[in-house]
Amino acid sequence: MMKTEATIQFHRDSIPIDLATYKSSAWEGPKRTLAAIPCYNEAVTIGSIILKARKYVDEVLVVDDGSSDDTAEITRAAGAVVVSHEKNQGYGAALKSCFQYAKDHNIDQMVILDGDGQHDPAMIPGFLASLAEENADIVIGSRFMQKSQNIPGYRVLGMKILDHATAMAGSTGVTDSQSGYRAYSRSAIERIRITGGDMSAGSEILTQMAEKGLKSVEIPITVRYDLENTSSQNPVVHGIGVLTNLMGIICYKQPMLTFCLFGLILAGAGIAVGAWAYSTYSATLIFPYLQSVLSVFLSITGLLLITSGLTINTLVQMIRAKES
Repeated sequence: MMKTEATIQFHRDSIPIDLATYKSSAWEGPKRTLAAIPCYNEAVTIGSIILKARKYVDEVLVVDDGSSDDTAEITRAAGAVVVSHEKNQGYGAALKSCFQYAKDHNIDQMVILDGDGQHDPAMIPGFLASLAEENADIVIGSRFMQKSQNIPGYRVLGMKILDHATAMAGSTGVTDSQSGYRAYSRSAIERIRITGGDMSAGSEILTQMAEKGLKSVEIPITVRYDLENTSSQNPVVHGIGVLTNLMGIICYKQPMLTFCLFGLILAGAGIAVGAWAYSTYSATLIFPYLQSVLSVFLSITGLLLITSGLTINTLVQMIRAKES
């Protein structure tokens, strides 16, 4: 069969859906697309987001993460599918439900965006086009590829810290690791495994890209910061939580570097303090209790960290061998 390119238009509930041109090695036709929106108390904005998103995809899914307002009712009225959590479980749990729904319903391409109005659904075609044209598995909307963004300075600083921590955890070449506006191919949908329940899930996904052989690209996006109540969590608390979870990922992925290196530093400090204590005793014949106790504490802690690093490294290697 010769490959051709076509622009295909579908109609769903009398609403025209314009789909980008997609290429398939097996057959020529549109891929099933899903817009997935994790939500928590977004009744004010979710209706308009759904109606706009339906212009560009086959189906819209809203994961209602234990909202106490009318998010679920408005979602159904706007023509989207609702997956409801009985109680608030966190952004990571909502993302997990998005991926599970896409797997269960054989979705070929999924775009995830926020339901608070910060993300413009009109950018969805750009994400889908990048998946096809770049042969990518993940398309990330970056707030830092355009200089005309009005991002508060404290947010930029926090995001850059988290970008570096995400890179240490295994992600490469991403300018906006905390962006929630992304698109995923069928391969990414099937292979990504989300374990965290909080906001660190976005970084967790990026750390899996290299080890699972997934290709990512970035496209510029604009995000609105002039809206009120766009975050259910304080940015500082959010940043600390993500950073803490990233440190856990780093410790798991690089136990020799984190545990053993830190252990060697502490053990070395313990030996240095011990030498200082011995020198003091030799000069004064007075036993330096404080330096001695500190030397023993640092040395033992350092040795325990080294032992833990070696043990964890062995366990990680065994787990990876089983997974492969």
